Amino acid sequence: MSTIPYAADVLDPSESLLQLTDVSKVLGVPISRVEQMLRDRHLIAVKRSRVPGVPEVFLDTEGGNVVKGLPGLLAVLHDGGYQDDEILRWLFESDDSLPGRPVDAMHGHLMREVIRRAQAMAF
Repeated sequence: MSTIPYAADVLDPSESLLQLTDVSKVLGVPISRVEQMLRDRHLIAVKRSRVPGVPEVFLDTEGGNVVKGLPGLLAVLHDGGYQDDEILRWLFESDDSLPGRPVDAMHGHLMREVIRRAQAMAF
């Protein structure tokens, strides 16, 4: 059994994934730190073609950080009983009331609204 947790690949095949070595380069941390972030559930990885990868949209590649609010959002949803594949489906499913996908709204001024909705879903 792998020590690196990963979810089923429920994402659209066109969704860009970064391998863990690339995530470590973007974040400027050792790969062991990325693996710890996955174990701590600050990030979610999926396994595509037998290779774990993190959705590129989870990272602020220009700033070299995880998208602000993502670790907290994941904690709220995990604490609410959601599994990684359910979280991924929700984050990447289009929501006309946002508009767009919750994961895209995390990059803009709607981040707080996404977190508020996750809190409401979790209870």
